[in-house]
Amino acid sequence: MMAMMLVASATAFAGDSDALKAVMKSKNYAEAAQLVKQNIDQMADAAEKAKAYNYLVDLAMKKVTKETATIAENQIGMQMGRAANEIVPYDTLGLADAICDAICNAIECNKYDQQPNAKGKVAPKFAEKNAQRIWAVRSHLVNIGQDQASAGNKTAALKYWGSFVDAGTDPLFDAQNHETEKEYFGQVALFSGRYAYEAKDFDRGDRYIAIARKDASQEKDALATLLYYTRTGLTNHADSVAATNRLRKLYEAEPENDAILDALFSMLDGAKDRAAQTALLDSHLAKFPNSFAGLANKGLMAMAENNAEQGAEWLRKAAAAKPDNAVIFTYLGICLSSLAATTEDTTKSKDFYKQAIDAFDKAKELDPDKQMANWGYNRYQAYYGLYGEDDPRTKAAEADR
Repeated sequence: MMAMMLVASATAFAGDSDALKAVMKSKNYAEAAQLVKQNIDQMADAAEKAKAYNYLVDLAMKKVTKETATIAENQIGMQMGRAANEIVPYDTLGLADAICDAICNAIECNKYDQQPNAKGKVAPKFAEKNAQRIWAVRSHLVNIGQDQASAGNKTAALKYWGSFVDAGTDPLFDAQNHETEKEYFGQVALFSGRYAYEAKDFDRGDRYIAIARKDASQEKDALATLLYYTRTGLTNHADSVAATNRLRKLYEAEPENDAILDALFSMLDGAKDRAAQTALLDSHLAKFPNSFAGLANKGLMAMAENNAEQGAEWLRKAAAAKPDNAVIFTYLGICLSSLAATTEDTTKSKDFYKQAIDAFDKAKELDPDKQMANWGYNRYQAYYGLYGEDDPRTKAAEADR
């Protein structure tokens, strides 16, 4: 019994493992980080692993403290009238890299720090301190990232802005004050997503864009970014299939989103898969009968198939769903003009031309400078068809071509 107690006591009060000791002896961040990578699986338990990662945070924060102290000294000196040539330079990128290292290791430390101890209790040792000291300096990443982006260094900008966003969304920092950065956090996430996509890191890009979309002021641009990078840079059939499947998943997650529907429809159009396009729109409109994208694309499909009657029917519904869209009124006018020109019934022809003119006039009202829709020549043709060449109304329409 005594022997067993002695063994248990020795185990309970055993010191750090050799793997952890090797890490704690290092005074150099890069060396210590390499030792953690090599020795992490040999450490005794989650507590040791948390201690090892916390030590990396300590080493990174030493660099941060050194550089931020210089910044503080410079600020005081400027307030006291120190000349510009007396300002002490500091390691800008070294500061940003160290903050990124601190964030990464603090998050990793917290994963182990939150695990139950031998008694089954969760008693984190490092979370509060790490969260507070990193949060106090994390904002440096925004400005330094901006400087790197302006200099064309997208890799560095992604690293700094991405780390900023990572910390802003990790549970470790939940208790910190997020209010002060609400105005720009979503925008930083958006730019991080763009740079991640450009770097072909799509998983990371998706994560940052999802964060940006939670900000109402960034949602539209963030979704446009997501759809743009999903559909661009496709070099072969396999890429196109992957992009289509990706858009299908997005659509399944947000079937009510017209922008996603339109992007998926366009991908299927590029593949010339008319059956799939028709099935998509019919299914969508059965659930969302007032969907602008669904109605507009049904109309455009009919136009592509030279079915002006169906085109006009669907586009009229699309115009009712979104009465501020000059493009749709222009296409509606084209369909109605086609019906007017092809019918042998004079009365019906005149009526179609009148309807076409109404549509073109609405397009002109919405987009007088033709920035979105080139309604000019088609409108003139409708006036010509109804009133003839010499009518003053036709002449006025000719001037607007």
